[in-house]
Formats: sequence, structure tokens, C-alpha cells
Amino acid sequence: MSVHPMSDLLPIRQWGLPIERFFLCAGPCSAESPEQLLAAAEGLQGCPLTLFRAGIWKPRTHPGSFEGHGIKALSWLRRVKEETGFPVGVEVAEPAHVQACLKHGIDVMWIGARTTPNPFAVQALADNLRGTDRPVLVKNPVSPDLGLWIGAVERLYNAGLRKIGVIHRGFAVAETELYRNPPLWRIPIELKRRFPVIPIICDPSHMCGRADMIFPVAQEALDLLYDGLMVEVHHDPAKALSDARQQLTPEQFKGMLDRLKVTTETSPNQRYQTRMEQLRHEIDHVDERIIDLLRKRMDIVQAMGECKRRNQVSTLQPERWREVMATRLAKGVHKGFSLEFLSQLYEVIHEEAIRWQERPLFRGDE
Repeated sequence: MSVHPMSDLLPIRQWGLPIERFFLCAGPCSAESPEQLLAAAEGLQGCPLTLFRAGIWKPRTHPGSFEGHGIKALSWLRRVKEETGFPVGVEVAEPAHVQACLKHGIDVMWIGARTTPNPFAVQALADNLRGTDRPVLVKNPVSPDLGLWIGAVERLYNAGLRKIGVIHRGFAVAETELYRNPPLWRIPIELKRRFPVIPIICDPSHMCGRADMIFPVAQEALDLLYDGLMVEVHHDPAKALSDARQQLTPEQFKGMLDRLKVTTETSPNQRYQTRMEQLRHEIDHVDERIIDLLRKRMDIVQAMGECKRRNQVSTLQPERWREVMATRLAKGVHKGFSLEFLSQLYEVIHEEAIRWQERPLFRGDE
């Protein structure tokens, strides 16, 4: 039996944190004042909270935006911990941040989306976390690059850390209408396939950018067997100094928790198991047909490539490709598929088709 990479990571329920139904982290985007933090924490009393969060150092896109109060806000968080009993966590981006958090008794640290893509910064953080027992979470990089995400996790692992998880907060893409940072669920699903033991936390606040969208995304994450949620909650979001639109009130947060349903990977119900087995056989049959049809398409593509070479015609045909995309996308959308899915599907097919056109004819078994 093969051993999965990083199989000795500790399960999230062995991190020494209070976890009921799932890992649950909440709190304001930014620590704005001692009073604001306490108001938010008091509003969250009664929730099965694993971790109270707040941004201390805020790397903003534009200078002049509120960038946090820095080290002095760590004592505000420590007071929240003392008065409410909630463990507390913050984002770190520099070795000095790690040292300050260790000094102030911060329970959990995470690496932000802007830091994750920088191997030098992540390695510096890993070196400063070496020998500690603190749980560390890694947010996905801003760009949809699974390799960078995995690389950051590996650096922490190689530093001896075993309480490591990841935070899925969505990705920046060129075109988006619905989400602030579209989830691109396939990327964290692939991460989980490669590293089955790694805990995944969903951050629907940064994905959505709007408070009214958070519940369905949070539910989808739980349906995908995520280990928990990180949600931004402010006692008065309209007055928040950062990301006001995406923060829930404590009352809204509690209402969402009441509605969320935790799903399981399977069911002991025999009728369910029998029906799922039937449907899986159908899926297997359809997948075989898809593979056969794709192979048939590539055979045609390869014949086109031979014809182009004999007539000194370029492999890439931009006008034809625009026609293919327009017609296939229109038909696919009419059939109920999303434009995003169809675009990604045909871009991958086109890339593979170019590869087949540029190689000699394959004469294997059909």
C-alpha cells in the first residue's frame, strides 16, 4: 500500500483547539480598536467557535488604505482571549510577526494569499516557526497556481511542523461577475486528492466579497467535505475600516450557523448505497464513451495536422478557433453548462489538439 505524502500530519481535531461540528473561525477583518474587538467577540458568545480572528497587519493593494495597528493590537487580542476564552489567530507575513505572535500567546497563525506565492517569504516564516507547536494555515495564492500552494505547505512541513492546514479563499481571475475571488473548486479538490490528510478551511468572505452570498458558498464547502469555515464578522460592518461589504453581523452569523448542514462521505442506508452503486456504474460507462470520443476527435485532428504540413499551413488557425469557441459555448450554455466550465474545457481540448497535430501519426490499438 502506497503512503500518501505528508501522511503524518496531525488531524485537525488533534490540534488542541475546541471543535464541535467543524472548525469554525470568525471575527472582524481588521482589529480596529480594543472596544471593537471585544464587541465582536461578545457578539459571538454562545457560538461553537474554534478560533477568534482579526487582521493585525493588513497588506492592502493601495497605500493609504487602513493597514492595521500592528503589534499593539496583539495585546487587544490577548484580552479577548482572557475575557471570552476563545483561542485567537492572526495572519503573519514576516518573521517579526511570528515572533510577536509567539510572545503574545497567539494560538493559530496563517500565511496570507499575497505571501504564499513568495518562496523566500514562506521559507523565512517556516524557519521562525521551526520547533513550535502552533497550528499554521496557508491561504491559497492569489493566482490559481496549485504548485505554489503546495510548495508553501511543503516548506512548513520540512521545518518540522505537523499541525498544518490550508485556507481556500478563492482566486483572482481576469473576468468575474459573481464572485470577488471565484472559488475554482477543482484546485482545492486536486490538492485534497494529492494530500488526503490535509485539513481544508473555506473562507467564503473573501470569495464572495458580499455578505448576502456567504451562506450558499459556506454550505457548498461543507458539502465538499471541507473541515471548517473562516468567516469575517464585525459588530457594525457598515463602519468597518476594511472589507465592510463582506462582513456579517454576529446575529447574521448565528443565523447562518443554524441553517448550515454538515454532510458525510457516505450513509449506512442500504437503499442509498445500492442506488449510488448503480449511478456510479452509469458514470463509468459515460466516461468510457467520453474517452473514446476524445480519442476519435484527436485522430481527426492528427489527420488535419498531416494535411496542414503537406500544404505548409500553420497548425494554429485563429479564425477557425474563434468559430469553434463561439458555437460550442453557445450550444453548451443552452444545454445548461456554465460558460466558465465550457471555456476551460475547450481551451484544454484545443491545447491537446495542437499537441496531437504536431506529432507523427499514432498507429496504436483503438
